[in-house]
Amino acid sequence: MIYLLGTFIALFLAVIILTKKGRTTADLILGIWMVVVSMHVFSYYSYLTQLIYHYPTFLGINFPLPFLHGPLLYLYTLALTHPEQFRSKKWMLHGLIPFFIIALYSPFWILSGTQKIEIFRKEGAGYEFTLLVSSTLLTISGVFYVVATNYLLQKHRKRILNQFSYQEKINLNWLRFLFYAMGLIWFFIIFLKNDPLIFSASSIFVVFIGYYGIKQVGIFTNTSPTLPNAAPPFQLAADEPEEIEVHRKKYAKSGLNEDRAQDLHQRLEELMHDEKLFTEPELTLTDLANRLEIHPNYLSQVINEVAGVNFYDYINHHRVEEFKRQIFLPHNQRFTLLAIAYDCGFNSKSAFNRYFKKMTGFSPSDYVKQHRAVGASL
Repeated sequence: MIYLLGTFIALFLAVIILTKKGRTTADLILGIWMVVVSMHVFSYYSYLTQLIYHYPTFLGINFPLPFLHGPLLYLYTLALTHPEQFRSKKWMLHGLIPFFIIALYSPFWILSGTQKIEIFRKEGAGYEFTLLVSSTLLTISGVFYVVATNYLLQKHRKRILNQFSYQEKINLNWLRFLFYAMGLIWFFIIFLKNDPLIFSASSIFVVFIGYYGIKQVGIFTNTSPTLPNAAPPFQLAADEPEEIEVHRKKYAKSGLNEDRAQDLHQRLEELMHDEKLFTEPELTLTDLANRLEIHPNYLSQVINEVAGVNFYDYINHHRVEEFKRQIFLPHNQRFTLLAIAYDCGFNSKSAFNRYFKKMTGFSPSDYVKQHRAVGASL
């Protein structure tokens, strides 16, 4: 029953995703993946109930399906984090192994229904080498795509810290959980080889990915506008390196000398002080660069080199400092800590608490209690 339920849910989600308004490349890939999952789960159900033997023409149609899950997970992650990569045709290379599997099993598919049934009942007799090659490639494919997808997620985390002042809705934590779940299923496939466990887990898995995939918003879907007075951009990799030292090497030939960088930093600080742009909850690097009339790459360089932090830390540092200033003002005593935090630019309680403790070592409430106690003792 669970397999039929998984099949129905996967198809239902595929219809919703593929017909939703404003469908993105990521949605298209996810919708296709849901179709593949539904076919795979139903094929197992048909073998389990021997339904497939009534339609022997379709025997073996599921052979390429296991080889599609890894590439589709990777391409879905790529579409969410680097949609620009789909402007070239390189992504099509991920179809090589599935197409090879189709070619590998082509002699089997041209057999008659009776011959196919006989081979199945003899557990692949005569196709031992084909099964060995297929099993080996499946293991390699599974490991490769789990590692490759994890690499994409790691790069994404670094990237958003240099372009966004918030992480809610774009941190892809749910996708990381999906990645772990997919890794667990691959573990079942490679090491346990327990089909009931694998397909039961897949039926549960499809509910999770479909629900959160439908809710996922676009991330890097906007391009930076061309500014009339902005200096021409230098080539900067979309994925920012982890260490500031690496940034310095990358920026070495940008054309932004130290004097100009210091001047831009001064302008940036004045803008933060005078207009308090950090109070905008969804402020991005591009938004701030537009206000300064400079290219986002230059602003990123100034923040990383002169301020010595990434964009996310730079903006949220200002938000925390503003909160620390606002919280003790007499007219703010009637407001909750969270209300004041929202006014300072934070857009969630968890983000506020997490960053405040990271910066001060105290929770917001403990910080306020401590300072009020100190003030009362003076």
